[in-house]
Amino acid sequence: MMNVFARYASVGVINTMIHWVIFAALYTSGQTQSFSNFAAFFIAVTFSFYANEKWTFSSEAATISYLVYLFFMGGIATAVGIDGDHSGISPVVTLIVFSSISMLFGFSYSKFIAFRHKANPV
Repeated sequence: MMNVFARYASVGVINTMIHWVIFAALYTSGQTQSFSNFAAFFIAVTFSFYANEKWTFSSEAATISYLVYLFFMGGIATAVGIDGDHSGISPVVTLIVFSSISMLFGFSYSKFIAFRHKANPV
């Protein structure tokens, strides 16, 4: 049986692909790194939050857990994007930095806060 982190990482690979594709589409269409990173994060995190809820942690999280995570990590996504905009670093660096931060904070938040309770068996 696959352990929790391996399942989380599997969802994370799909989440990262979603994020990077949306970021690239927005950025190449003329959007800033900060907007592109936040919008891509918002869409990708919605997918991963619910995939992790059902598949990785077999749990149910309260809407408030999703919103807290969304605003906290969305703030970090925007901040990393703003730093990219102001420093002129490559958008690829912005994506790598944010993806790394997101993996560390996201797993900790998911495991210890959002999905710490198992779902009731039906």
